[in-house]
Amino acid sequence: MSMSDGPMTDGPMSDGPMTTGPTPARYETVLYEVTPDRVATITLNRPDALNAFDRQMCEEIADVWSQVKRDPAVNAVVLRAAGDRAFCAGLDVRKPFGQPDDIWNHDDPGEMLSPKWQKVWKPVVCAVQGMCTAGAFYFVNESDVVICSPEATFFDSHVSAGMVSAIEPIGLMRRIGLGDTLRMGLMGNDERVGAETALRIGLVTEIVERDGLWDRAHQIAATIAAKPSIATQGTVRAIWESLDRPYRAAMEQGLIYTRLANPAGMAEVAAQPPARREPEVR
Repeated sequence: MSMSDGPMTDGPMSDGPMTTGPTPARYETVLYEVTPDRVATITLNRPDALNAFDRQMCEEIADVWSQVKRDPAVNAVVLRAAGDRAFCAGLDVRKPFGQPDDIWNHDDPGEMLSPKWQKVWKPVVCAVQGMCTAGAFYFVNESDVVICSPEATFFDSHVSAGMVSAIEPIGLMRRIGLGDTLRMGLMGNDERVGAETALRIGLVTEIVERDGLWDRAHQIAATIAAKPSIATQGTVRAIWESLDRPYRAAMEQGLIYTRLANPAGMAEVAAQPPARREPEVR
């Protein structure tokens, strides 16, 4: 398996929305584009390395999250990956990450990769195909909507390599609970969670055929992006922050957010009423 950054040549790449404008030249490991429907699309672009992340990718994704936060033309995000073999294989262990000698100053890649760690409250829709393992859960754990293709598999390879699985399971437990997190962490490479099981345990919310996966992710993101961003960001922030608070404190904090954001969001809807349409039944 080559570890070089290559073009998106692994599998059909025709699915997904049309994009506007070229990817900024400074990004070599990811693609980033924004469409007129206020959706930003981030594509992990190291398919020859199973989209494993190295320090360069981590730094580039951190910069992308900063752009997402600052850009008023972005209301929602699609996070996806090039190729068919893997969404992400975690940390690229075939090259040094570049940690300092002082272990107390080591960086956790998750700080750069995870949207919530970067305080991005714009909703993130994650589309998973192929393998999703180990550090890939930095992306999945902190996305707001996760969908996958039928052949997607999820597993945690740490213990099979003799490593403690301690960081990714913290976020994973919030999605699927203690029992399934422990099983995934302890079985390592010897068991993979398929798409149907992922749906059953709440790791994903929908299974979509591979050739329609990117389109569906964009459709969900565009539907969200059409709503007032002050309302959707406030919703994301209130729900995620409630996980770190006692019940009553979370309720009180949520009430503050409604008082802060509701007047502006409701005024936006009144000024530009949304078009009526039949709701989907999921």
